[in-house]
Amino acid sequence: MPDIDTFLAFYVAVLAIQLSPGPDMMLVIGRGVGQGRRTALLNAIGITLLAGAIQISLLILGVASLLQTSPLAFDILRWAGAAYLVWLGAKLICRADRHGGGAGAAAQSISTAAALREGTINNLTNPKALVFLFAFLPQFVNPESSWPVAVQLLVLGTVTKLSNFVILSSVAVGAGTLGGWLSRRPMLIAWQERFAGIVMILLGLRLAFSGDARAAR
Repeated sequence: MPDIDTFLAFYVAVLAIQLSPGPDMMLVIGRGVGQGRRTALLNAIGITLLAGAIQISLLILGVASLLQTSPLAFDILRWAGAAYLVWLGAKLICRADRHGGGAGAAAQSISTAAALREGTINNLTNPKALVFLFAFLPQFVNPESSWPVAVQLLVLGTVTKLSNFVILSSVAVGAGTLGGWLSRRPMLIAWQERFAGIVMILLGLRLAFSGDARAAR
């Protein structure tokens, strides 16, 4: 395993990246304000725990080398993630326009499975997360350690995802609290959903036109 100084440098880098706004954090904020704390927390679980299980498995299996050496693979993921975010945003705006924020409107939550799936897909197509896990994280592996490389990758990847879960869960609670306050004011419900939709569309466009997936960091 890395020595304590190397591990601390690694974790400082993890925090710096995870605390900066990106597709995952903005999805959690948008869903928290638009659909409430529960949906935002489920998004956070999908983003960190479910997507992390897939990504760390691929990292250990060596699939990371393909994405590290293939700009086309990153571009495909970048465009897929951008299209997904724009699609989610457009759906929210259309729904808000249908009920128009009238007195009888109510913010619609989504199912548990849909929220988990949404978070998982968002992170799996997030270039920022992929660049970190597949290109940056392996640099902290010590091949001369008595610990196998696969175990080191598993530990560092798990630390990364659990740290992100704590951060995004806190964001989800805060955004959900704001969304709960807004939901008690019926005329503002449509604007909740419009806000979430606009955030997702703008973020999708940013990903689509960032040029290089690595620029999304």
